Amino acid sequence: MSVEWLVGEFRTPRQMLGDQEYDGHLSIHDDQMAEDLGFAGAPIEGPTHFSQFVPLLHGVFGDDWFVRGCISSHYQNMVVEGEEVQAMVEKSPTHGVVRIAAQKRDGTPVLMGTASIGPDYGETELEQRMGRLTPADQLVILADLQVGQKGAGNPEQIRMDMDQRMGDMYPFSNKQKLQKITESHPYYGEDSPWGKPAVPLEMVSVLTQYTSGHSGFRSRGPAIGLFAGQQIKMINGPLLIGEDYLLDREIIALSESRRTESNWILSRVYRASDRELVAEAILNSATLKDSYANYDADAAALGKDLSA
Repeated sequence: MSVEWLVGEFRTPRQMLGDQEYDGHLSIHDDQMAEDLGFAGAPIEGPTHFSQFVPLLHGVFGDDWFVRGCISSHYQNMVVEGEEVQAMVEKSPTHGVVRIAAQKRDGTPVLMGTASIGPDYGETELEQRMGRLTPADQLVILADLQVGQKGAGNPEQIRMDMDQRMGDMYPFSNKQKLQKITESHPYYGEDSPWGKPAVPLEMVSVLTQYTSGHSGFRSRGPAIGLFAGQQIKMINGPLLIGEDYLLDREIIALSESRRTESNWILSRVYRASDRELVAEAILNSATLKDSYANYDADAAALGKDLSA
């Protein structure tokens, strides 16, 4: 049966991570680093595309989207600055869930996934993918991590003010993001019905990730990573600018492919004032094996059979 889509306008997302640093080196979002790894250009971070879904999902689910909405995405192809992207949302929910997709002007898929609202949420894109994972027994870069491992900094104190620069991982502020965002919304400013501006959907990732260096989830490196999949779920949202939160992290899966090793980290966000669970985020972060210079040597030392 064919899918009827709500289709957004083509937008040109902007690159804001050219100066991003983690573990003391530039990331894949640096043009030269991306070129050295064989990519056409520095990719725009995946959650940047989430903003284009907000007006479509607000139309499907109403204000409930900001309070109890869940977006779950598998990233398929990178986008570089200058390329146009179009967001699509299934018109009619099935058991409360709609499919989502994004594509470039030439039809190249950018991402696929699901969106839904709670309290049920249905089976999300990332939950389906985690359900198909097989045990990862040849990990090298992630060999020192374990499923069930908790963040060393739990609970971390996090906050996003409008003018706050979000550190070396995210060298910009929410105010600067709103000047370049592909799709703005009145709730991101003074018209928010919650007394404070809502954190834009694509900036939820920034809020949950900018202190990730405190987690203690140390992989071997230096090596280059990228986002392979992401889920943001509001339990009693939205997250708000100028609000204090507490964050707990946990590794919920480890996986591998021919080119990458991946960790799946669940972040739970609690309002600091009453410890109520407000939101959850899952990040599937994939590290490129070829970007780690000591990969083969470490594999041999660990007794890993890379020919298997």
